[in-house]
Amino acid sequence: MQPLQSTNEKTLSQRDPQQLAQVSLKAFFNIMDKWRVKTDVQRVLLGDPARSTFFAWKKGNAKQLSGDTLERISYVLGIYKALGILFPKREQADAWPQKPNDAFNGKTALDVMANGQMRDLMLMRRYVDSQRG
Repeated sequence: MQPLQSTNEKTLSQRDPQQLAQVSLKAFFNIMDKWRVKTDVQRVLLGDPARSTFFAWKKGNAKQLSGDTLERISYVLGIYKALGILFPKREQADAWPQKPNDAFNGKTALDVMANGQMRDLMLMRRYVDSQRG
């Protein structure tokens, strides 16, 4: 038996690729602003697109994103959401990625995520989810 789906709901594969790209990137860049992440690190988190591509995306000019880029953005969104649950104030949640952490040998969460591997984003997502309980 398949789950019920309203006529307005679509799976990711059914969505307009340009709309999905633009909405995903807008959310990503809003989080990056809140976390005060530098451009070079943002590019790494997105999978290191060419500078021209990155700045086109930042201006809202994206026709489609690769599965890799969408997955990376998904991890960032999940981390952002989990931090909002963990901390009583959004300001605390948004400051956490920049703070040194004993769990990461004194590095910040952004230092860990900026290693550039999808695995680093996945592990950070698992870490913050595990802290939620």
